Amino acid sequence: MNTTPLLPLHGGYRQLKTFQLGQLIYDVTVRFCDHYINKHSRTHDQMVQAARSGVQNIAEGSKASGTSKKTELKLTNVARASLEELRLDYEDFLRQRELPQWSPEHPALLRFKAKRCATLAEFRVWVAEEHGPAPTPTAAHGQQPEHAPSVSVREGPCPSVLPPVLAANGALSLLNLCCYLLDRQLAALARSFETEGGFTERLYRVRSERRRQPA
Repeated sequence: MNTTPLLPLHGGYRQLKTFQLGQLIYDVTVRFCDHYINKHSRTHDQMVQAARSGVQNIAEGSKASGTSKKTELKLTNVARASLEELRLDYEDFLRQRELPQWSPEHPALLRFKAKRCATLAEFRVWVAEEHGPAPTPTAAHGQQPEHAPSVSVREGPCPSVLPPVLAANGALSLLNLCCYLLDRQLAALARSFETEGGFTERLYRVRSERRRQPA
């Protein structure tokens, strides 16, 4: 009896955490770019295409894995590279506007991670909750200061962070996790390829087993 299937189970990309994160990152990026990046700029197109490339190549690599582990490795690596490019774009957005890029331990990001957002709607709810009504700063004797700060960071229960700061840092948090998981996924694919080989080796095993079967 033939015990080795010629085509292994493949194409279950919708169950991959990297695909689910990649899809959310794509949705967040499209909305972010439409709101905060000039629609006619090259950066707008590049960010959207990098996000799309990430999610699409994860899916395509999963589908190709049935006949080519080499192709799966290649496409998954392309996805990883695209998301790294996107991560740099978000970092550039914050740096060039002199906006803060938060550490993973920032209180707002800890609350974001605890929510485990899975959809754009949930991401938007987090932004709205963190932004909230900004308090009005006052100077001595209760007078309004001449120049109020434009950006501040929420450290306690009173939110006053600008939406683009929240959205960019939230997107970076998603990207950090997705890139980490893709690195692990690539390492696992590489180990599997080294030990089991690709389609050619599988075809040889299937033929060998068939030849050993009694007539």
